[in-house]
Amino acid sequence: MWTDGTLYYGEWDTSKMTGRGVIQWPSGASYDGDVCGGFIDGTGTFKGVDGSLYKGSWRMNKKHGMGTMVYANSDTYEGFWNEGLPEGFGKYTWANGSTYIGSWKSGKMNGRGVMKWTNGDTLDCNWLNGLAHGKGFCKYASGACYIGTWDRGLKDGHGMFYQPGSKIPCNLEVSECVTDHDVSSASSSGNENVNSGLLFLLQKLCNTWRIRNLFHRPRRISNGTAPVFDDNSGNHLSEDSSTEPLTTGGCLQDSGVDKVLVYEREYVQGVLISEKPKGHDSGMPDSGKTQEHTWQKQAGGPMETIYKGHRSYYLMLNLQLGIRYTVGKITPVPLREVRSNDFGPRARIRMYFPCEGSQYTPPHCSVNFFWKDYCPMVFRNLREMFHIDAADYMMSICGDDSLKELSSPGKSGSIFYLSQDERFVIKTLRKTELKILLKMLPKYYNHVRAYDNTLITKFFGVHRITLKGGRKVRFVVMGNMFCTELRIHRKYDLKGSTQGRSTKKQNINENTTLKDLDLSYVFHVDKPWRDALFRQISLDCMFLESQSIIDYSMLLGIHFRAPYHLKTSSSHQNSPETGISDTDLLQYGEKSSWKGFLLVAHEPGTTVGGSHIRGSMVRASEAGYEEVDLVLPGTGRFRVQLGVNMPARALKVCEDMNTELKNPDSIEEYDVVLYLGIIDILQEYNVSKRVEHAVKSLKFDPLSISAVDPSSYSKRFVKFLESVFPEQD
Repeated sequence: MWTDGTLYYGEWDTSKMTGRGVIQWPSGASYDGDVCGGFIDGTGTFKGVDGSLYKGSWRMNKKHGMGTMVYANSDTYEGFWNEGLPEGFGKYTWANGSTYIGSWKSGKMNGRGVMKWTNGDTLDCNWLNGLAHGKGFCKYASGACYIGTWDRGLKDGHGMFYQPGSKIPCNLEVSECVTDHDVSSASSSGNENVNSGLLFLLQKLCNTWRIRNLFHRPRRISNGTAPVFDDNSGNHLSEDSSTEPLTTGGCLQDSGVDKVLVYEREYVQGVLISEKPKGHDSGMPDSGKTQEHTWQKQAGGPMETIYKGHRSYYLMLNLQLGIRYTVGKITPVPLREVRSNDFGPRARIRMYFPCEGSQYTPPHCSVNFFWKDYCPMVFRNLREMFHIDAADYMMSICGDDSLKELSSPGKSGSIFYLSQDERFVIKTLRKTELKILLKMLPKYYNHVRAYDNTLITKFFGVHRITLKGGRKVRFVVMGNMFCTELRIHRKYDLKGSTQGRSTKKQNINENTTLKDLDLSYVFHVDKPWRDALFRQISLDCMFLESQSIIDYSMLLGIHFRAPYHLKTSSSHQNSPETGISDTDLLQYGEKSSWKGFLLVAHEPGTTVGGSHIRGSMVRASEAGYEEVDLVLPGTGRFRVQLGVNMPARALKVCEDMNTELKNPDSIEEYDVVLYLGIIDILQEYNVSKRVEHAVKSLKFDPLSISAVDPSSYSKRFVKFLESVFPEQD
């Protein structure tokens, strides 16, 4: 017994509590189980002063391993623990009977899991920090089903809604881990020993992940603390406090005899903004297959992680080995200004990578290959210019995680890869494109150094791999302009031409990059931002024109904000999420009620910026021409720069560029956040393009085709963008 009243009764070894024993604290808490070296370590049962009970494994006084916890409010958790918090696979049962079975991390639902409410509604989804976040589906007790994407606990993006009685894809049966038997067995789990509980969870883990792991895709990082689901009306359901049933109302009905049973829906932060019938349930035998294919296409997403056995697996290993070698070799060299010979044909690093390794290269499990790195000092300086740390660069591309391959290559035939953290895009190049890039590299370097806010693609490395048989694969590493916590709802590739610049309706899905004629919005931005934007676009176009470059385009990403997120400044004062004080608050557009963004005075170190942002911040007229940050409630605080995190107002002016709105009086308006960049800058106006221009001019308007001389292309490009971003009266 210690002087504070703590009592230990049990086994000892060399003056330390070791073996089996009982500890009783003066507060009333007690422990009965294994101890080792004076620590609670092994298996045992802990009773808390609040009535909570934990039975399971311990390590160094912390819950660690398999265990069952019964909380004071009668909630229970059975599963794996790590350093005192649920982590791994486990089952949580609320006192009201609702359950969650799936993956946990740091005490929060994280990974694939299934939530089942007491009213019978079930959500099978990816989770992040306690919120539904990613691909998934919800089956309502009424028999209805929604397949789509969640973002921070809210439906966001495109999805399919199946009314009761419609044919639901057969592979959408709820995971076997959610059954009435499981719920009843959980209530008696306190009487089971740890080994049986472990076998129970392992069995359920296999059942759950047998099919579900095929659909898992990592998502961007977000914030959240509680499991939240959102119904069609926007009412939040939290298992901490509410068991109200989910509603399935709000769907459109056909006025005919038959009901439309399947709808295509689009949500923005939980708000339903569009809904249209998918088609009548024909009852044909193959209709289920069609719906199943739709689900698989949605769940799979636009990219796939490269795994062992994938067609690009060895190519990925070679690329990672080469970049790790090159960056590791060039980084110790003292930083200096580039010289003319750093751009020359001798500015190369060449190395042979045999499988067994060599004096200069490590052994590896890929195939033998030759590596060539172009202008390493130039690209090292470019990375430094954009504040990219060499270690972070290598970890992003060459870390333990695999790259992701985009499933739909571009029109040029190039294949795109994405780093797991989505900071960098790797694109394969044709030989002609490589020559153009190396030719323009000196002028490109000077342009990027002179203009911090350039919108032109950021290049961070150019490499070549030569495989057995002489096959050569060329790569360029670029910055991903869509590396953001915000979901990009629409993507447009804008050139300013009209011939062939539309997308077939049947080919459009949530991952499609649309074209000029598909654009149905104009965007109003603050006047200083618009002036700065077109000043930089003109400078960039002048540079591209001087290099005889055409066929470039403006890649535009749009994040839509839902109407109920547009709150007054008073609702966000002293927000713990953003650390904003009362004096810092600046309501964007007090004179214009539709401008619902919240802008605050910029504070260095408090914002979320892009992954490779540099340059000065743009200034807002409504804030007295001061530098500002964009605050999005529930999401974060973002640094506003040219082409990155730019708030704007989107007005729908037509169904597409060829048609007008059926009802001009009901113009749709949205608050949006824009991301812009000029891409595809490696096409010269050469002989083949001159021939293309001559041939197509015989059939089409010469000004409507893409292949025109650089001067005409530049002027048309700027003029078109001016119509997309019109000046406000």
